[in-house]
Amino acid sequence: MQRIRLRYTKRGRLRFTSHRDFQRAFERALRRAEVPMAYSAGFTPHPKVSYANAAPTGTGSEAEYLEIALTAARDPEKLRALLDESLPPGLDVVDAVEVRTSGLADRLTASVWELRLEGVDPEDAGRAVAAFIGAETVEVQRMTKNGVRTFDARSAVVGLESVAGGTETHSSPADRPTDQPCAILRLVVRHVTPAVRPDDVLSGLRAVADLAPPVPAAVTRLAQGLFDEETGTVTDPLAPDREAAAARPAAATAAAKEPA
Repeated sequence: MQRIRLRYTKRGRLRFTSHRDFQRAFERALRRAEVPMAYSAGFTPHPKVSYANAAPTGTGSEAEYLEIALTAARDPEKLRALLDESLPPGLDVVDAVEVRTSGLADRLTASVWELRLEGVDPEDAGRAVAAFIGAETVEVQRMTKNGVRTFDARSAVVGLESVAGGTETHSSPADRPTDQPCAILRLVVRHVTPAVRPDDVLSGLRAVADLAPPVPAAVTRLAQGLFDEETGTVTDPLAPDREAAAARPAAATAAAKEPA
């Protein structure tokens, strides 16, 4: 059995696709592409697909991950292209690697988010960010199925900054008017329990600095993976699989050159 890990996106209007909607679309794409899927046992077999830490409905993403199990070997890049052609534009399969290491979910420990705040002056946003970063705790509330829950949104945030207005962004041009001020925030947050989401950080900015965008923020996940404490960056979770795949041919070549 071969296993393939994929990175896919949610862009433009497709950011409003729920995780369940994506699951249905992806399973249809598997059938269209005639992927030799492995199936679960039981009365209602399902294709063996493992999803990891999906972004909330309404947010865009450049870094969603899943893993599939196949009954026959396929070239990862050719499989990626077939699946990408079988999905609607916006749900784009952009990377594929054969599984060579364990624990993909364990490597998704942090996310980088872009928050585009229409109608907010960048200087006001900068002051709010400074107040948030300077606070020891920032308590926010979120409605859950068990009622209102209060928790600290500050402790999970390892980076928050206001970036220059000319910086290239990932939000859809159709979603952002150009005749009003706009602040762009870059957020790096650890995946903790309870999860701290971008809207929780926005609630925190409102709590510490009364920052309240007049329209909902355009939120896009730029990356997710292991957080590197030394560099302060989020690393590519598929890199260990690529490195292991590259090391195997090299090891085989070295073994072939050894004298008998």
